Amino acid sequence: MIRMSRAATAAALTMSLALPLGMVGTAAAQDTSASGAPAPAASAAFPQLPAPTGKYGVGSKVLHLVDRDRGDPWVPTADGRELMVSLHYPAARPGKGGTGTARYATLDEARLMAEGFEMSGAVPADRLSGMRTHSKPDAPVSKGRYPLVILSPGFGAARWTQTNLAEDLASRGYVVASLDHAYESYGTSVPGGRTLTCVSCHAVDQGGVPLSVVTTTRAKDVSFVLDRLTGPDPVWRHSGVIDKRRVGMAGHSIGGASAATAMVGDHRVRAGINMDGAFWEKLPAGGLKGRPFMLLGTDDEVHRPGGTDRTWDETWPGLNGWKRWLTVSGSNHGTFSDTPVIGEHFGLPGEPYPAARAIAITRTYVSAFFDQHLRGTPRAVLAGPTAANPEVKFQNP
Repeated sequence: MIRMSRAATAAALTMSLALPLGMVGTAAAQDTSASGAPAPAASAAFPQLPAPTGKYGVGSKVLHLVDRDRGDPWVPTADGRELMVSLHYPAARPGKGGTGTARYATLDEARLMAEGFEMSGAVPADRLSGMRTHSKPDAPVSKGRYPLVILSPGFGAARWTQTNLAEDLASRGYVVASLDHAYESYGTSVPGGRTLTCVSCHAVDQGGVPLSVVTTTRAKDVSFVLDRLTGPDPVWRHSGVIDKRRVGMAGHSIGGASAATAMVGDHRVRAGINMDGAFWEKLPAGGLKGRPFMLLGTDDEVHRPGGTDRTWDETWPGLNGWKRWLTVSGSNHGTFSDTPVIGEHFGLPGEPYPAARAIAITRTYVSAFFDQHLRGTPRAVLAGPTAANPEVKFQNP
């Protein structure tokens, strides 16, 4: 684990755990509830995610996976390591399949998330869980072969809070697997009417467990999911559309740090993005063995070169392939998630950009990175500053 001062560690924990406005939406995507049920009927009372920008419709599927060859570090008595996975994938237009669009979150998940981030009074759970999405459960998969992108959430948050990014990538021709890591979210609904709560939050905050346990565990989660999606006995019946030679990973906050750890441990992950997360483990001497990696974060005292999160400066030299360090002026920790949509709808203070602009910045640079490094399609926005995106600064530490 990269050593940090006590003050820096506390600041990073605060950023990951206790920013109610910046972290209401900080994880990865979900398409339906644990049962696979569609969302309730749309209503003006519910916020709506921005529409995906690609040429494909978007389908979704929820998977419940259990790795019984591995114990859970947070609940040793659990029967293996339990994961909920939401798949978003390219679907033929118009999307067919189940009735309505996919559910954003279950009511229990939304309630526990609002309580965990002290938002219950401002964000009613029923309205948050009813966020209107653009994906259809079990829609037919569009014919083709597509790269796979893994999304990992921030600590305490859930996979569904980066649904906007997952849907957009799927519409652009990616299969996206968003992970809920057991006992690392304030609330994760699993089959059988159970809800897993954030046992790890107490273990880290009160028990002194290092956050490197989170990144190491998540890296193993990623490898297990890749085995189940691209191995000889795939759990998803449409897994044949995944091009297992083109796999990338992006994460928000500690999910971004986990992307680097996953790349160290699994050569199948070919490219990675850390969105505004401190690193909790040092890279080995061989770095990422020449594989591309991008840092995308706030342009403030935290993630500028020489900022208070020294782990970006310490990790930068070990990124020994194509790399970028991008900061977004005026952004905050939640900019790189669904937080701007949630904040705008519920009238929460503190969001620096209109939701549409914040979402567009993240989608633009994440999709460009994976287009360039998983598809071999160069993207000009990664070459240097552009007039269309004046907020994005290219750092050269």
